[in-house]
Amino acid sequence: MAKEKKKKVNPYKTSVMRRKEARNGLLFVLPWIIGFLAFTLYPIAASLYYSLCNYTVIKPPRFIGTANYRALFHDATFLASCRNTLFMICVGVPVTTVVAVSVSILLNYKKLRGTSWMRVVFFIPTLVPTVVACLLWIWVMQPDTGIVNTLLRYIGIQGPGWLSSVKWAKPAFILMMIWTCGNAIIIYLAGLQDVSETLYDAAAIDGAGFFKQTIYITIPLLRPTILYNVVTLIIGVFQWFTEPYIMTEGGPSNATMFYSLYLYQNAFSFFKMGYASAQAYIMLVVAMLVILFLFRVLKFGETEMDS
Repeated sequence: MAKEKKKKVNPYKTSVMRRKEARNGLLFVLPWIIGFLAFTLYPIAASLYYSLCNYTVIKPPRFIGTANYRALFHDATFLASCRNTLFMICVGVPVTTVVAVSVSILLNYKKLRGTSWMRVVFFIPTLVPTVVACLLWIWVMQPDTGIVNTLLRYIGIQGPGWLSSVKWAKPAFILMMIWTCGNAIIIYLAGLQDVSETLYDAAAIDGAGFFKQTIYITIPLLRPTILYNVVTLIIGVFQWFTEPYIMTEGGPSNATMFYSLYLYQNAFSFFKMGYASAQAYIMLVVAMLVILFLFRVLKFGETEMDS
């Protein structure tokens, strides 16, 4: 049989087809590119420039260099917002993480009954709109008629003023953070499904009980999931605005003046847009440093097997 002749490919025709495909692909993504340039990249670049200006919205920006950044570190309210946000990161995030991990481990425990409906109970608060949840917690945390203090009185404890107390306002927000950690619990439960049952069986043969299995098997293998939820919580704390704005407006005595709330006030209440832009870039740098600390220094994203 005669060998079949190979068809010659026309390089010019191929290049024309590739150019048409590239053009069509570019046309398809062009609306997204225009939207990204106009509504994301330009605002980022403009806010960086405004952070170096005295800009009050109603007047053209006037370049003043790093004066806004220097002024922030002499602003008592700004320093208070940094302390409050740092408190929530160093206390609120770890407490919420411990509670969420503990609950997810218990819900994943095979011998515990009723775990199906308990998962629904823990997830339901995440479905409540934020504004409704804030109004609900204002009522729950009432000093005299609130549910929390009413329950405390039944056991002989006089509850604090919570949202009206400088000392107890931030713990009240931590309780709310724990109440809305249903999404994290679901993610932890998904991460627990990747832990092989053979590891628990081998540990049980060696005489390890539930707590030893949790410490030496579950927690180390759950570290990547913990990292994801911790980073998400920290970013959420940096962006925390709706809850303090509705519940306390930053009070009492700036006890709940969190970073994003003060940034909003500078930008849209005091019209100090350049000042707020500088504050936003400080938040960006600090958030990046905190996340890099978790990834690089603690090596929190690696399991014991990886390391």
